[in-house]
Amino acid sequence: MPNRSFSFSSLPNQVSEQLPRSAILGIMSTSRTITHPRDLLTSAMERIYSYRMTTTSGGNLSILDDEGSIWITPARIDKGGLRREDIMEIRPDGAIIGPHKPSSEFPFHRMIYEARPDLRAIIHAHPVALVAFSICGRTPDTRIFPKARVVCGEVGFAPYALPGSEALGRSIAAEFAKGFHCVMLENHGVVVGGATFREAFMRFETLEFAAKTIVKASALGKVRHAGTEDFAAEKRLGNPLQPFAPVQASSAERELRRELAAFVRRGYRQRLLISTEGSFSARVSDNAFLITPRGCDRALLTPEELVLVEGGRTEEGKVPSFATRLHAAIYARHPQVKAIVNATPVNATAYAVVEEALDTRTIPESYVFLREVARLPLSILSENPDDVAARLRPDFPVSLIENDGAMVLGTSLLDAFDRLEVLETTAEALINSRNLGPVKVMGEDVIRELREAFHLPAA
Repeated sequence: MPNRSFSFSSLPNQVSEQLPRSAILGIMSTSRTITHPRDLLTSAMERIYSYRMTTTSGGNLSILDDEGSIWITPARIDKGGLRREDIMEIRPDGAIIGPHKPSSEFPFHRMIYEARPDLRAIIHAHPVALVAFSICGRTPDTRIFPKARVVCGEVGFAPYALPGSEALGRSIAAEFAKGFHCVMLENHGVVVGGATFREAFMRFETLEFAAKTIVKASALGKVRHAGTEDFAAEKRLGNPLQPFAPVQASSAERELRRELAAFVRRGYRQRLLISTEGSFSARVSDNAFLITPRGCDRALLTPEELVLVEGGRTEEGKVPSFATRLHAAIYARHPQVKAIVNATPVNATAYAVVEEALDTRTIPESYVFLREVARLPLSILSENPDDVAARLRPDFPVSLIENDGAMVLGTSLLDAFDRLEVLETTAEALINSRNLGPVKVMGEDVIRELREAFHLPAA
């Protein structure tokens, strides 16, 4: 008999159409920024460079502060070793403060700010997937994921002009003046703007993820974009849970918080999720679990930020992930499940936007860890979570959610994370094999031998 100690029956399945975009994105639009522009720019450039989303000499970032100064990365300085003292300030009167020359692309930063007073941060870089679109004269269709469409909107396209020129600045600013937040530059790269630097970075990373997924998926077949009904399914915020003040955390809960936060950060480093996407949870007890908060930066998540959900109530002062209701229903129905991951590894997600199935009969590890990978419609996110949980089987712990990503169940955090990594490496190997020849999958006799050796259930 399923455990019914979690209760979310009073929560609506659909979000109100009137919710502001900041609520959908998990952004606190009224939050007060206290980090200096120098530190925001250097830390972001370190992340962008570390994940090969720009080169040593490529890309430039800027912030327009409340006093009208534009803080911008310098020209001809190693992006892999940028220091806070390298950041240049251009004051409203044109005075240049700092030890270097400002980026040669400063003209288009200035023109964008003039064309769009609502923007206070700009990112320009040369991430590989977006450059691929740039040199083909195309823009990524962000309808591939409802969240990408909400975050990035439709993408503009600026015709080629000489880098650093006033002509390039006018070309880009004209596209931003039309209302685009993201603009592809012909044979150049991409420019993204935001009301805050966090918003700009979120758009930049989300757009590159969408572009990567489209590139990977195109090797598999026709890419499926989310339809109108899928965008309705994405609006699943529901009413907030009732808050409660938890008692002092036990040593076991504290250790689980540390472990869960560490796995989330590792997942980001391994590119299994992006900074604003992915929900990780772990069971604390029969009727309680920890889950990632809404709107957190997965790269920097701390144990203290994790949200305790107990008996259908949430730790006061925190807002849990959108996936909380679904995770609660899974834990209630399947006591053997101790951890759940929703993530967006790009190669596995490519299979979630095409018709082709992800065949796990590649190497023994893939079949043993993943079994048969189920495919679920995006609409499950707006269905009754108890019904969805009933469709999931812990003995077949991996599912792809169409136009969304992957869901993995585990008997522990390590088990769930391991399966997620195996899923992504399996998907990447299958996609890479397309250039080599037909895949020779393991035969039924091998599969039968694996099932017997590892006590695996039949599909």
